[in-house]
Amino acid sequence: MSPSRPFILRPVATSLLMVALMLAGFIAYRLLPVAALPQVDFPTIQIFTFYPGASPTVIASAVTAPLERRFGQ
Repeated sequence: MSPSRPFILRPVATSLLMVALMLAGFIAYRLLPVAALPQVDFPTIQIFTFYPGASPTVIASAVTAPLERRFGQ
């Protein structure tokens, strides 16, 4: 006996089953929580670099930029 045989022999029951499934899907769709701006947690890392006696420009180019490139991979 093929799996489709009961559905072919009972077209009214098949139609009612399809209507019930569509209704359940519509109700489930309406109950889905949807937000225009969902709360998303992005993974972040915070690093403090110290280079005594150097200017902020030197620290940014010699220490911070290479670290950002390395951790960004």
